[in-house]
Amino acid sequence: MNANLEQKLDRILARAEELRFMLSGTLAGDAFVKASKELAELEPVEEKITELRGAEKQMKEAEALLADPEMKDLAEAEYHELKARLPEMEMAVRLALLPKDEADDRAGILEIRPAAGGDEAGLFAGELFAAYQKYAQSQGWRFEVLEYDENELGGVKSAMAEITGKSVFAKLKFESGVHRVQRVPATETQGRIHTSTVTVAVLPEAEEVDVDINESDLRIDVYRASGAGGQHVNKTESAVRITHIPTGIVVAMQEERSQHKNRAKAMKILRSRMFEQQRASVDASRAADRKGQVGTGDRSERIRTYNFPQGRVTDHRINLTLHKIDRVMLGEFDDIIDALIAEDQAARLAAEN
Repeated sequence: MNANLEQKLDRILARAEELRFMLSGTLAGDAFVKASKELAELEPVEEKITELRGAEKQMKEAEALLADPEMKDLAEAEYHELKARLPEMEMAVRLALLPKDEADDRAGILEIRPAAGGDEAGLFAGELFAAYQKYAQSQGWRFEVLEYDENELGGVKSAMAEITGKSVFAKLKFESGVHRVQRVPATETQGRIHTSTVTVAVLPEAEEVDVDINESDLRIDVYRASGAGGQHVNKTESAVRITHIPTGIVVAMQEERSQHKNRAKAMKILRSRMFEQQRASVDASRAADRKGQVGTGDRSERIRTYNFPQGRVTDHRINLTLHKIDRVMLGEFDDIIDALIAEDQAARLAAEN
């Protein structure tokens, strides 16, 4: 570990101690909250630094005992065990030091829409939406359907969900893009393989304080909902369409019977879309970094292929192929998502050096 990094670790440990001293004193109000938040962010890093330095100290002590004939065998075993563990512990410290995406701990808004491929694209969009729902359940997350506009064949025209829980956006943010499916559609009589695509977008959920929206910038239209939902859809103007005039962002919501609830959901989605737009435009370096790693998050980028005849799923950004498409479609995304996160971390580590 180089001298610059050692000095950085010293500063982190010193700052954590300084914050504890400040918090035990007379801090109050916003200053107390700010210091508490900073300490909470530093403590996981501090723990890893302490573990690393403790292991380094033990290894030096074991090395010193190698010259003692009575302690040599025991010291040698401990020395080699610690020496083997140190690179992993150092890597954990380096990863903890990487700049964090402040949105990683946020809830996420998942949007899935069919693109090319007609009815087959709609069917796959519905299956992919269900797969993400199963993945959310496996993570212990809450998955609330915001919109599910179904077509006549049981596929979807569009589907949207709010996902809340620990590290939702951190794990799902690389899912945005074009997902391609290759298979024989149920409607195909001659056994030909078709290629269809769906678009996936995962947005960090925004709070009201994150985005400044002026009511005067909004055009709000109400209308009668269409599609499934019962007789009420033809009797009440419960559907809501909100247009943010400065950006041109349009959000329509008709899932609820209540106009008020549809408006609230539409505003939540509008805030999240505007928040992500701001993140992409204000922080130009973020966009540049993402292009050099596992993708831009742009929903026009083809990121993954689901090949049913060959039973494989391939993520094109990291050249990862898994021959277990049946398990993936049951929501087992862990191998793909973990590999994407690891690749992103490796690229950012390389950029830091």
